Amino acid sequence: MKRKFGNFDFEVTTLGLGGQASLQWTPADVDPVPIILKAFKLGVNYFDTSNLYAGSQLNYNKAFKILNLIPGESNYDEKLRKSIWLTSKTCMRWGKPGWPERKNVNNWSNGMPDVKCAVDDLKRSLSQVFGDNKGGYPEGAYLDMILIHTLNTTDEVNVLYEGLETPLDPNENLGALVALRDFRDGTNLTGMNPKNEKLVRHIGFSGHNNPPAMVDMIQRDEYGILEGMLIAINANDKTKYNMQHNVIPVAAAKGMGIIGMKVFADAAMYHKEPRWSRDPNDVFRKIGTPELPSRPLIEYSLSTPGIHTLIIGIGQIDDDPMKCQLIQNFYSAQINPNGMPENERKRIEDQATLIKPKSNYFQMEKVGLTAPGNLRKEGNKIVWDTALAGDAAVATYEVLVNGIKAGEVKHQPQTLKSKPFIFETSFKTGDKVEVVAVDRSGGRAAVQLA
Repeated sequence: MKRKFGNFDFEVTTLGLGGQASLQWTPADVDPVPIILKAFKLGVNYFDTSNLYAGSQLNYNKAFKILNLIPGESNYDEKLRKSIWLTSKTCMRWGKPGWPERKNVNNWSNGMPDVKCAVDDLKRSLSQVFGDNKGGYPEGAYLDMILIHTLNTTDEVNVLYEGLETPLDPNENLGALVALRDFRDGTNLTGMNPKNEKLVRHIGFSGHNNPPAMVDMIQRDEYGILEGMLIAINANDKTKYNMQHNVIPVAAAKGMGIIGMKVFADAAMYHKEPRWSRDPNDVFRKIGTPELPSRPLIEYSLSTPGIHTLIIGIGQIDDDPMKCQLIQNFYSAQINPNGMPENERKRIEDQATLIKPKSNYFQMEKVGLTAPGNLRKEGNKIVWDTALAGDAAVATYEVLVNGIKAGEVKHQPQTLKSKPFIFETSFKTGDKVEVVAVDRSGGRAAVQLA
């Protein structure tokens, strides 16, 4: 089963191969390469990896050599390469090396001294997946997408938009987005792409933690740069500051390709305490548990409106399809976007919360419905930015003048800062003007015009 992948001219399989689990934290008795090969054989066409995932990219290199996916080789299968989507990631927020103050803004190198900016990460991915792992990569090598990985704060968003929202000076600071755009478009506006290379087809970002920062990341993109988003989504999403009523609708309205992750909360729904994985013992190698079968958890994430595919890390494969994680996850993912009724989604939420209530350690604590943001007056118009949802989606905004309802505006995802909600009304100096966000459960949160 495939779904149209955002605005891309590409249909993506509902299951993608995650680049972690045994591809990163490889147990001694597991060979990760056959996992990749088996995914290809099944028909999976979305493949995930990262510069942060230890040997994951090198495992893809081994598999791609077997599959004839190395450009420049005499047996290169260009048709097969075009039929798949390969995504890698960078945790670097800055696009240009050489500025020490940037270390203070989540500028992770993960023990990679050769990586000093996002462009270094892009080239490192190409060298590891298609090249010599020494910095070289063949002509014709490319990533389908690179993601700014694990976005956490608005401070990071500010850095990423340097050179876009601020003047672009190739001799000064610039963020990762404007630098990576050069390598998407084959331009050299930053001075970092003198060969006018096109090394990546699309740019996106990922996040596990902070819905307001992720919404801000999308809404500030007036430049047509962000086309994909990888986001944590599972049955315990609503136990925290949820993604499904906040970030995902905004990305979907903007036409972004949306990939779900953390379906099993990085195995915290199963055998592991709630923390990031760190060694092969953390790799889960079974097919769910009797208390929390994997199939309904996969179906829950894939029936969340806006999700196109899921990446799931594989612990092991087996010749017996009933014991093979990859095969079982693949068949569990054969569900239509509206294939799970709301009452069944609620049942799975209740079950997951009862059994593993603290699984989503990576998400911000629940806040609840917020008031509309940045309420202001522009002429005879009242203008505001989106409210953020609690357990129920935002439905509408009521405009009150001296406590009397003057009208309402239906909520819809706000895709840009420059496209706020607007209501025309007349009022006198001294009148009390409020805008109230109302969610689908009847919850209300108000803000008064200053």
